[in-house]
Amino acid sequence: MSGDLQVEEPPRRLNGPDRSPGARESHVWDRAFGPWDFYFGLVWAATAAFVLGAGFPPLAHRLAAVALLALLVPWYVWAGRPLLLLEPGARSGRSLRYLAGNLALFLPAAALAGEARMITFALAPTCFMLLPLRRAVAAVGLVSLLPVAGWALLWRPPGNAVFVSFLGAAVTLAFSAFFGAWIIRIIEQSQNRASLIAELDASREEVARLSAERGAHTERERMSREIHDTLAQGFTSLLMLVQAVQSELDTDPAQARRHLELMAATARQNLAEARALVTGGAPADLDGGSLPDAVRRLAARHDPPAAVSVTGDVRALSPALEVVALRTCQESLSNAARHAGPGARATLGLAYTASTLTVSVRDTGRGFDPASVPLGYGLRGLRARVAEAGGSAAVDSAPAAGTTVTVTLPLD
Repeated sequence: MSGDLQVEEPPRRLNGPDRSPGARESHVWDRAFGPWDFYFGLVWAATAAFVLGAGFPPLAHRLAAVALLALLVPWYVWAGRPLLLLEPGARSGRSLRYLAGNLALFLPAAALAGEARMITFALAPTCFMLLPLRRAVAAVGLVSLLPVAGWALLWRPPGNAVFVSFLGAAVTLAFSAFFGAWIIRIIEQSQNRASLIAELDASREEVARLSAERGAHTERERMSREIHDTLAQGFTSLLMLVQAVQSELDTDPAQARRHLELMAATARQNLAEARALVTGGAPADLDGGSLPDAVRRLAARHDPPAAVSVTGDVRALSPALEVVALRTCQESLSNAARHAGPGARATLGLAYTASTLTVSVRDTGRGFDPASVPLGYGLRGLRARVAEAGGSAAVDSAPAAGTTVTVTLPLD
């Protein structure tokens, strides 16, 4: 065998479970078939009553006409209604077969009894539901005019009666064409709206997914910076203190004890920072105190202790700005401890003005060339944190000239 096996996809129903989930309840046409079924049944019952109550033709002919009209009901239930519920592209040639079946049952009935033409009010709308506008108008023309011609050929009525019947058929055709075109526009508009709503829902779902991913990525970055600026730096300090104590135990016990006390304080601080991260609270140093006090406590844990200078009118700031300022000091002191070299001193400065807070951290260490040495993760995170607060950060350094980190934060 050659070629691929093709599996035909089942036709999609307008109101079935395969419809695009975004369309939801938006397609009014999906919900219109209860009233439409009632309308079809009402027109059929009225037509049957008019035919049976007419004085002409003889009763046998009227009963035959009603019997033919009765066959339209199962034909509609079995073939017509399911077809109307399908999407236009899934109907293929079945629309013409269904309408041809309507015509085959209706024409003899209308020829036998002129009152049977009343059911045109139920048959004409289906032409517009199933066919493009031009074909629908042609089909309604056949449904309106052929029954009059058949009735006239069968019963040979007076000329004026034929004229009145044809005039009524022409009015019916014009009425059906006008409202049929209106029906088609409503159906198309409803389908377009359903498609637009489905696209909108898909776009909303995509935006929600991207927003969730962005939020998760932002939260991971934030937690990464927090851990780097607190726990990671604390553990780095502990490792450096352990190395110092190991070299001092035999040569300088007093200094070793001081470093052990500093290790204990650093460990307690790390524990407090870990609890603050878990609970989402403020950094441990800022808990219940001012920013200058928190910076002084941080400076006291540095080895050797850093000097702190505060200028300007000290006042409480927003928690977000105080966190940025404190993290700037932590990151800069951690870098000084790791890279400035032994004996390097650090100085921290807080300068308050009416509109800005300037945080500066300077060390007297070995320095580096910013143009040739890429910034590490900590300084990149510092700049990102400062940018989120609307501030600016600068790193000034040169070999053998120390390093200065300056952060300016807006206070409005």
